[in-house]
Amino acid sequence: MPLDLSVSNPKISNVKASSSNDWEAYIGGLLKKNEKKIAFGGYLERRNIYQRSTYFKDAVNERNIHLGVDFWIAAGTNVHAFTDGIIHSFQDNQNHGDYGPTIILEHQIDGSTFFSLYGHLSRESIQAIEVGQHVKCGEIIAELGDSQVNGDYAPHLHFQLIRDLEGKSGDYPGVCSEAEIPKYKANCPDPLPFLGL
Repeated sequence: MPLDLSVSNPKISNVKASSSNDWEAYIGGLLKKNEKKIAFGGYLERRNIYQRSTYFKDAVNERNIHLGVDFWIAAGTNVHAFTDGIIHSFQDNQNHGDYGPTIILEHQIDGSTFFSLYGHLSRESIQAIEVGQHVKCGEIIAELGDSQVNGDYAPHLHFQLIRDLEGKSGDYPGVCSEAEIPKYKANCPDPLPFLGL
């Protein structure tokens, strides 16, 4: 089911932004009520949830525009590669509100290189993999982490497509400021059409 976590959704005004437990209860309740297993959405969504962390603010800008798609489902759920590729990089991004354990895959299609980022994973997901390791479409590459390791969020997968990693490794911005939308929209296309959603 689609899920709207934007600032324009009045239904989430009572959810405490700083509480991963409150978010997990809210999303779990929606899934149960609608008899669904996964909630998804969030591309270019303006969210208030990032206000709880200084990681998303600097002297000039506040980053609150979400650049990927989130899939909200229980911790421990398997994560699959969306197409063939190799493991480009991985790391545990431990800032409050960050991805936690993250894997980036590199893909080649019709002579073009692009990347897919999988964030909010379990720590075990990055312990037995290697850079350059080949993965097949649909192969299990990780599992979702809980709020203790995933940046303090309700369990979910952050999935993002990236044309140019700009030299980064194991990390790439998943949230940008208003002023940065044109740049990141061009570099990080909406993943949903590629997933048939």
